[in-house]
Amino acid sequence: MPNSQRTHPMDELKQRLKQILEVVPPKSKIFYIDYPVYSNGGDLLIMKGAEAFFKSYEIQVVDRYSVHDFHDGVQIPEDYIIVMSGGGNFGDLYDSHQKLREMVVQNYPRNKIVILPQTIFYKDTANIQKTAEIFNRHSRLYVYARDNSSYELATTYFTNVHVGLLPDMAHQLWKISTSTVPKKGRLNFLRTDIEINIDQEDTVIQGDSVDWASLFNRYEKKLIFLTASALRKRRGRKMLQFVWKLYSSYLVRKAIRLFAKYEVIHTSRLHGHILSCLMAKPNVLIDNSYGKNSGYYQLWTHEVNTANMAGSTKGRTTVEQGFRETTTATV
Repeated sequence: MPNSQRTHPMDELKQRLKQILEVVPPKSKIFYIDYPVYSNGGDLLIMKGAEAFFKSYEIQVVDRYSVHDFHDGVQIPEDYIIVMSGGGNFGDLYDSHQKLREMVVQNYPRNKIVILPQTIFYKDTANIQKTAEIFNRHSRLYVYARDNSSYELATTYFTNVHVGLLPDMAHQLWKISTSTVPKKGRLNFLRTDIEINIDQEDTVIQGDSVDWASLFNRYEKKLIFLTASALRKRRGRKMLQFVWKLYSSYLVRKAIRLFAKYEVIHTSRLHGHILSCLMAKPNVLIDNSYGKNSGYYQLWTHEVNTANMAGSTKGRTTVEQGFRETTTATV
């Protein structure tokens, strides 16, 4: 008899990331640039997913640079691939990261450069035209978008760039396991930054409310600040990177422990949604200020049966069904 068991949607999303191997083959030597050293747990999940991807395919990370310690004098052999972090900071909302991205593309015209899955958003058309002028001069640039809107922007403006469409790198972490039995009902994991949805508070009718900024206490954020400050001095980078690897893992585990305490997550954070999906945790996704979350859900995670988009026709029953599931998960 044929096997009728359907592949889990999260397995399918993880498998899609293998397309990156077409441009970053197994055992490649790479420089990994713009990895996060700040308190956004979503970007830390992306970094952990990217690192897990590199390890799975024996991709050798020769060196790493964050926005804090990269500089004009970095020497990168032309046969090494430059891989830039994915996320949601491509565009004119997060100036320092976009400036770094454009500087790397300008300064290394002969290296293959691969930008991992990003959401692309510009408030000002003049700014994307400026980016396009830089990008279109590079003959070996590969940009992956993680939603249709970003893909359309990239293919419209980056006419000399290889553009692809892939899910977020955090999907490489599927599955994440926890033995914690939920003892609380609902966690509202809501944005408090420049991408806040002004209508999101209308959805808060019960439960605890947290964001990345309030998840990490002042001592934890102080250590993040000190690490970033030390990297700017460019001394002891390797030791700092080792410490950050361990500490960022601790910060991610803290988020996992928090989510594990609740039966359902209501979130306007894309990675609140993705982390919930990685944990097979019932969740409701609320849009951010410019449609990033809904675009991602409609393209990638709408088939995950523990997930729902606020206001969608998928309905409440799918999320309620998630409470009854006993899906096991392992990292």
